[in-house]
Order: sequence, then C-alpha cells, then structure tokens
Amino acid sequence: MTDFITANEPTIRLSVFAGLLLLIALWEAAAPRRKREFSRWRRWPSNFGIVAFNTVAVRLIFPTAAVGAALIAGERGWGLFNLIDAPAWLTLLGSVLILDFLIYLQHVMFHAVPLLWRLHRMHHADLDFDVTTGARFHPIEIVLSMGIKLVAVAVIGAPAVAVIIFEVLLNGTAMFNHGNMRINGSIDRILRLIVVTPDMHRVHHSAAADETNSNFGFNLPWWDRIFGTYLAQPAAGHEAMAIGLGDFREAKQLRLDWLLIQPFLKAGGGYSINRRRGESEGGAQ
Repeated sequence: MTDFITANEPTIRLSVFAGLLLLIALWEAAAPRRKREFSRWRRWPSNFGIVAFNTVAVRLIFPTAAVGAALIAGERGWGLFNLIDAPAWLTLLGSVLILDFLIYLQHVMFHAVPLLWRLHRMHHADLDFDVTTGARFHPIEIVLSMGIKLVAVAVIGAPAVAVIIFEVLLNGTAMFNHGNMRINGSIDRILRLIVVTPDMHRVHHSAAADETNSNFGFNLPWWDRIFGTYLAQPAAGHEAMAIGLGDFREAKQLRLDWLLIQPFLKAGGGYSINRRRGESEGGAQ
C-alpha cells in the first residue's frame, strides 16, 4: 500500500484537490456564510492563474518535491526518524504533527518579518474569502515554503507516506477553512477542537491588525491555543467584518498582474504580531 501511495502521489493529490474544490464550491453556492463583494469571474481567474504559475515555478526550480526529499532521506539515513528505532505508527503520526507545527511557525514568521510579510500579504489582499483564497499565494512565497519543507522533511526523517498524508491534509484543510460556507455554530464549536474551521480562519483574514495576527493554523487548531494566538470570533461579526488589507482595496488589484507585482509595491506601514485592539489598522497592510 505504501509503495502504491508513493508511486501515485501526483494523481492522489490532484484528485483530492479537484474533488474538494468542487464539493466546497457547491457548498458555498448552496449555503454562503457571507455575501460576495465581487463575482467569481472577477476573482477566480486570477486565483487559479496564480496556482498554475506556482505549479510551474516549483517544478522548474526544484528537481524533487517533498516526497522525493523523504525518499532520499530514507535511502541515506538522514533525519530523526531514520536514526531512532520508533514504531511505524509513531513515525507516521510524529512526522505529520511536527510538519504541521512547523507550518504554523512558518506562518507566524511570514507575519512577523516585514520582508516576508510583503510576500505573504498577497494572500491577505483578496477582497473576498472563499475556497480559491486558500490557494492564492505569491510564487516567491511558494518557492521559499517549498525550500523550508524540503529541509524540514530531511531533518525530521519523515517517511514518504507521511509527507503525502500531510500534504493532502494541508491542501484539503486549506480549501475547507477558506470556504465561504455556513456551518451550524454548535457543530463549528466541536469541529474547531480538532480542525481549523472556516469561521476560525476567517478571523485571520480580517482587515483589523489584531485579528489578522491570530489563528495561524491551517490544519490543526491546537498550536494557536497552546501559544496564545487563538481568537474565537471577530469583533464585528463574520457578516460585517472587513476582509482584506487597508492599502489594497481596488478592484483592479484582484487581477493576476497585480498579484504578481504586489510585494514590490508600497510597504504599507509598520507591522507587528498581536498588535493591541484599538491601534491603527494601518499595521495590517
């Protein structure tokens, strides 16, 4: 089974991506959480365009993906789990948990370091919040993220199957928690104990700086609770909260060309993690 999963990794990932994208898009259409500010035709071509651009960029720059790095590390005995005699279940579970924690830390870092924030803010500059926002990242951020992931996989000694499981979970939950779909409040409170829900992550896309700098998890919600970055609800409520960033609110900035040049535009003021409520929203720019 492990060999089958490893050999068919691209097909598995693409199938899960396409299936979840369709399912969540239909859910959004049937039970939207918020009214759209812009039509899908205004935003989706650019958001899907950046996905295609990122896919080509990663393939050109990296001769091997994270799964390939795991196979190489296993062959050469690199990394923690290749050096200790741990049962297979612990190696698998430990690898997924560590990788998820590192993604949380990376996300915090991309908010805390001004230069990295200039890259990451393109993700936050989307003026609506839906399933396609979960795949909207600048190519330079994607390349840096892949480099970090390759190093992490080698240091951890994560087996290839664990990397595949992690990446499928991460891609799937990123689409889920960016979905603009309504979930019953009682169900949401239970779900967010084990997974980041749309209502939990939507707070992170608020235009208010203290709300933007919260709820950094993509997959597991525990890291935010452990490290004090969890915020249950936006102050204005989900229907009334402003999505996006103060400096990037023009419709033309939703175009693909603007997405690509956005990190090189004006800096947009200072930035800090967990800025106190009531300070200027200019920090979340």
